[in-house]
Amino acid sequence: MSDIRPPAVAGMFYPAEAADLQEEIHRHMDAADPPALSSVCAVVAPHAGYAYSGPVAGYAYKLLSSQTKRPRRILLLGPAHRAWFPGVAIADVDGFRTPLGIQPVDRAYAHELAEAERIFSAITSPHTPEHCLEVQIPFIHAVFPEVPIVPMLFGEVDPAKVGTALNARLTSEDLIIVSSDLSHYHANDTAHTLDRRFLDALLNAEKEGVVAGEACGQAPILTVMTIAEDRHWQPHLLDYRTSGDTTGNQSQVVGYAAIAYTEGPQDD
Repeated sequence: MSDIRPPAVAGMFYPAEAADLQEEIHRHMDAADPPALSSVCAVVAPHAGYAYSGPVAGYAYKLLSSQTKRPRRILLLGPAHRAWFPGVAIADVDGFRTPLGIQPVDRAYAHELAEAERIFSAITSPHTPEHCLEVQIPFIHAVFPEVPIVPMLFGEVDPAKVGTALNARLTSEDLIIVSSDLSHYHANDTAHTLDRRFLDALLNAEKEGVVAGEACGQAPILTVMTIAEDRHWQPHLLDYRTSGDTTGNQSQVVGYAAIAYTEGPQDD
């Protein structure tokens, strides 16, 4: 590997030292108690600093660590916070570096998507300063260190078209991870009310309710909902908290949820 995207937020969103980072990831995963779901094909996990959202992310990755089948590749979807562009930008690199090592990128798959569908571009510049995918990668590395990722940042794009395009190429060996926070900067009680409305809509496959919510990863979530509708995937809420719940400061909070999609209904 010669073309590696370096970390942009190590030491800010998560520890810069490998030992400290590994300890924090395992602490969050060890504390998580997700339902015993099988055949997990997609998860949604938050992307704030680990002190705020790490306990919730731990639920998603604890569940992934319990799956018997290892994915062939991971489609990593998130919203662009620091750049505007049309379509979906797929990082055109060999890997993403974190303090835990390099997570490989399926660069050939990125090029295939970009060549097949105009809504995808193999371009790295929007990824350079972006945090939302990067904060997922140490967790991914802890669970699936050798599995290649396909890092996708959503710009101005119709999520239904992205869902249709990905659905046509998705195999049973692929795993989707969506990076998204929920409501932003409300009082804690208000955040719980808004996020509960959003989560009820997501769990009931009501896209209009999801569009009305405040999730920054709304477009990637709607993309997965499009795929789930066609493939009859079932959503399950694993955990929900706000930064006020995790830190105690309840004046202006951000909401976080861990959600899993399974290939069929399950008892949870």
